[in-house]
Amino acid sequence: MKKTLFMLVVAALFSAASEKAFAQFEKGDKLLNAGINLGGTYGGGGVGVGASFEGGVHDFVSVGGQFDYMHWGYGGGIYGYGWSYNFINIAARGSYHYGKHFLKLDNLDLYAGPSIGYRVASSSYDGIGHDAYGSGVFVGAFAGARYYFKPNLGVFAEVGYNAAALKAGIAFKF
Repeated sequence: MKKTLFMLVVAALFSAASEKAFAQFEKGDKLLNAGINLGGTYGGGGVGVGASFEGGVHDFVSVGGQFDYMHWGYGGGIYGYGWSYNFINIAARGSYHYGKHFLKLDNLDLYAGPSIGYRVASSSYDGIGHDAYGSGVFVGAFAGARYYFKPNLGVFAEVGYNAAALKAGIAFKF
């Protein structure tokens, strides 16, 4: 029984590995990331959701846009005061895909780039307070990686100063 189970596991691994995933970025690729944002805007806590879309304009460069929503707050406490912040980010972004300069892994795409956009900030208070965050233009930077399990489906993670300190989720390639 153990040998049969072992053989099934080995066969499953070989069949999963036989479908080669070509993730190294190329001109003309269309990339969609959708996931969660952790770490908050302006160093606050909180979670959010977001998505970005980019199209390849060169063998190493893609451009596109992103939309993110973040929420964080503090409720109550011993004095009964609480506050809540909401941020909506709409931005243009560009990525330089540098992984193929030195990686031999076809299913890993490494990238980094800037973003510039507009952040809509709103807040509410349960007491005397002051809105420290206003809406306005923001400039961000990020570095990320996409790992593809199939030619057009994978996962991604990004770090940096953008909508959140960390983004992670599902990656699609068209």
